[in-house]
Amino acid sequence: MQPEPVVYAEHLSKRFGSFTAVDDLSLSVQQGEIFGFLGANGAGKTTAIRMFCGLLTPTSGIARVAGFDVHTEARKIKQTIGYMSQKFSLYEDLTVAQNIEFYGGIYGLSRAEIIDKTNRMLEELKLEERRHTLTRSLPLGWKQRLALSVAMLHDPSIVFLDEPTGGVDPISRRNFWRIIYDIAANGKTVFVTTHYMDEAEYCGRLSIMYQGRIIELGKPGELKEKYGLKSMQEIFVHLVGETEPADKPNIISSTENG
Repeated sequence: MQPEPVVYAEHLSKRFGSFTAVDDLSLSVQQGEIFGFLGANGAGKTTAIRMFCGLLTPTSGIARVAGFDVHTEARKIKQTIGYMSQKFSLYEDLTVAQNIEFYGGIYGLSRAEIIDKTNRMLEELKLEERRHTLTRSLPLGWKQRLALSVAMLHDPSIVFLDEPTGGVDPISRRNFWRIIYDIAANGKTVFVTTHYMDEAEYCGRLSIMYQGRIIELGKPGELKEKYGLKSMQEIFVHLVGETEPADKPNIISSTENG
């Protein structure tokens, strides 16, 4: 018997006035998956992820995250998940250690747990020598790794990552994905949005969004076999390129710097 999905949506939509940001979205994600939300900027990925995180109320449709209803149990969802927003969310004017301690308090950890997790996190991130460094002084790649670790402080079973590697260099992006694999290897579900085509190849399954709708869903290998193409870049262009202006879609291939 198939276990209940940890992320489930059926005919989920979000409208802002006359604009439909997410249109009739349906999907299910199982425990331990690395599920990718692939699409150009403006495709509706962030709006969808914010609904799953209990930060936006859907206009219509149903969705559950960790068994909780996004319409009526948003607070429970927020307490259960980890979330790393597209915009760097830590406090730049706090030190590295202060940020960890601050969010540990928000997540309701005890003082002993905060001290223990701060020390372990700094050691794992190799940031012990920068414990008292202002966060603004860190390179962007390290900031993103710190933000991910903070999102995992309370040991959530599901973590949502919204464009987590945007703007960082290719080496930092690869290192970040190694961390994502480690998280999934521990049985946690990783739901990640991206517009980098090479990152799509790292996902166990992925969906392709275009103008608020999911236009394709499956494993990268299966999709390449289905369309007879060699990369997700080619599949994306095949699916949406002919309907976009010449300078669209806003995607980044594996050959470009991050």
